[in-house]
Amino acid sequence: MKTDTAVRPTDPAGKQRRRRLRRLVTLWPTMVVGALLWVLLWGDLSFANVLSGMVLGALVALAFPLPPIGTGTTVRPGPLLHLLGRFVGDLVLASFQVAWTAVVPRRQARGGSTPHGALVSVPLRSDSDLFIATTAGLSSLVPGTLVIDLDRPTRTLRLHVLDIAASGGPEGVRDATRDLEARLLRAFAPGAELARVGLAPYAPQTSEPQTSAPQKEEGR
Repeated sequence: MKTDTAVRPTDPAGKQRRRRLRRLVTLWPTMVVGALLWVLLWGDLSFANVLSGMVLGALVALAFPLPPIGTGTTVRPGPLLHLLGRFVGDLVLASFQVAWTAVVPRRQARGGSTPHGALVSVPLRSDSDLFIATTAGLSSLVPGTLVIDLDRPTRTLRLHVLDIAASGGPEGVRDATRDLEARLLRAFAPGAELARVGLAPYAPQTSEPQTSAPQKEEGR
């Protein structure tokens, strides 16, 4: 028996419209950021400034397209909440530490110690540009810590720390940064990336069910 295979008609115009729609969707984040920066630059929230910022953001994205990021992501709600909670806690704690450091020089006459800054090199685990850049960005958002350099071949961040003693010394800074990277990877990295860097997925520990020993059957 012969079966007739239906040939679907091609619609070049429809494909072109879908391609343009996908391109427009990918431009929206850049357009929103452009509008926000343009309004902040002029200091006036108006329709003209918002529209001008969106147009400039779209033009920048079209003129200087970013290369595609090959690393996939997997969002895990539990590790993501853990990442956000710890980051907010570190942000609040570091803000108080920086505020106290600003007060310390005025207390030198009373015998206070002078805070000392330092440069610390932190080797990272991941080889993904996405996770390296995100780790660097989150580290710089914490007051008192600033990423000043990135050695891409060795995956090493160089951070300037405002008060090295209050941060636990160089080893404390390295441990804190690598812990941040680990929380980020557990929240977003695919399973293959976690296995490659030697991290286990975040999961609450559950007690193993106790199995009772088999009872011997008594003979009648």
